[in-house]
Amino acid sequence: MEKTLAIIKPDAVKAKNSGKIIDRIEQEGFEILGMKKIHLTKEQAEKFYAIHKERPFFESLVEFMTSGHVIVMALQKDNAIKAWRDLMGATDPNEAKENTLRKLYGSNKGENATHGSDALETAATEVKFFFPELA
Repeated sequence: MEKTLAIIKPDAVKAKNSGKIIDRIEQEGFEILGMKKIHLTKEQAEKFYAIHKERPFFESLVEFMTSGHVIVMALQKDNAIKAWRDLMGATDPNEAKENTLRKLYGSNKGENATHGSDALETAATEVKFFFPELA
């Protein structure tokens, strides 16, 4: 069984889509090992997204991720990373397949409703960041 981190981003929380997303996660066979609603501080967001520090979108990403509450979840399932990324859809909701979370609930490439780990190593680091007890 593989673990991955999922985040319901501020845009989806504000739009009251969290319940729909969580329901879909469970319907798709993921086990939610841990879940909490938090408001990221600037320091937390900068640390979490440090891999993107040199990218031009870093500051706007941090600003967006600290603009409201997020729901962080540790998910488990066979092949969880790929399964969660497939369920999320493409980063740009306009390019995402029908019925994916980003197509349904994302607005644009920046405000795209969800985040997910992209590899085993990243997933381990990201799960540990929010759920050290599950690492």
